[in-house]
Amino acid sequence: MTSLVVKPAGALNGEVQALGAKNAVLKEMAACLLATGEHHLSNVPDITDVGVMGELLGALGCEVSAPREHELLIAVPECDGINPVAPAHLFEAMRASIVILGPLLARCGRAEMALPGGDDFGQRPINFHTDGLTAMGATFHNDRHVIRALTERRRLRATRITLEYPSHTATDNLLMACVLAEGRSVIDNAAREPEVEDLARQLLAMGARIEGLGTSRLTIDGVPALSPASHRVVTDRVVSATYLASGLITGGEVRVTDAHPQHMEMLLRKIEAMGGEVDASGVGVAARGPDMLKACDVATLPYPGVATDYKPLITTMLSVANGVSVVTENLFVGRFRYVDELVRLGASITTEGHHAMIRGVQHLTGSSVQATDIRAAAALILAGLVAEGETTVTGLEHMDRGYDNFVGRLGSLGANIERTS
Repeated sequence: MTSLVVKPAGALNGEVQALGAKNAVLKEMAACLLATGEHHLSNVPDITDVGVMGELLGALGCEVSAPREHELLIAVPECDGINPVAPAHLFEAMRASIVILGPLLARCGRAEMALPGGDDFGQRPINFHTDGLTAMGATFHNDRHVIRALTERRRLRATRITLEYPSHTATDNLLMACVLAEGRSVIDNAAREPEVEDLARQLLAMGARIEGLGTSRLTIDGVPALSPASHRVVTDRVVSATYLASGLITGGEVRVTDAHPQHMEMLLRKIEAMGGEVDASGVGVAARGPDMLKACDVATLPYPGVATDYKPLITTMLSVANGVSVVTENLFVGRFRYVDELVRLGASITTEGHHAMIRGVQHLTGSSVQATDIRAAAALILAGLVAEGETTVTGLEHMDRGYDNFVGRLGSLGANIERTS
């Protein structure tokens, strides 16, 4: 087991890159299954989830290689060379594995997979995916652990789908299924995240016909076949937020040179409400922290609201802010599990249902804490930056799933942080 030792080092300052979004690149790797040939992805983060998705595509019959740093080449065989069944442990390793379901059914008419795993912060049902694909002509035969799906005929049929909730991953999955379906499909109440739009742009480059990018209604005219394309993955807005938070919580100034401010508008407003100064006039986005942050109420909502992935970062900043804050989680039950670890560091936080009341303290105190998911890992490391003494963070496998060289990049900003065995 490895751990991270963090010691306070004063204000963090400097410039850093966030690289491509985990929540985009995994779906875009799966999208390559839709077309025979060699696909090229750039701005790809070096994270373990990308490695797992690469293994999964390899088990399906693709060849995945990295000719240069932060680039991938994915060679996809003809449909009869694709194996629609892959080892269960790869599906169980991450939630995003569900997104191969749509491309496999659209291209091959068959898919078999274990139920996906990933971060443990509450139940996230897959019925949004299966209901939409069933409406397109797929038939599902499930047991407790395995999903088996077939299409009634080789090609899915177009339909109109209204999502009960604007699920990011379900929108991605259904969008990839619709691009090869016969006829015109409409996805209403679609997720509007920048990563969904980025996937759509990759599909457009492959020859898909999609209208309504960035809106809650996507209209897709199915085409008989797609072609490989080159695509640059959009910047990760949550990783960008993490580096901005590292400057804010320490009273420094950090610029994320590849961040897109238009993708983070609500978060940037909250940063200003907490007393931070935001500069989006230059390259990327910069944020400067005050001597002490101010209390602020925050509620998570689907995009363009405050993303649930931002919440652990915001909660950590508010734990050392002046005043009392209330943070409300409207999307996932159980996503306050990191709070006990912040309390172990001296934070004054109480939770009830979907709400957390945070009374800011003057300082935190170093201790040993354990991360339970990707963003919790980042939040605990941020807390260690301002905790007196030494903070040891375990559960680093979660951090590695979503952050490219997090230790090195924080170190470049002046953090005193070391990974040890």
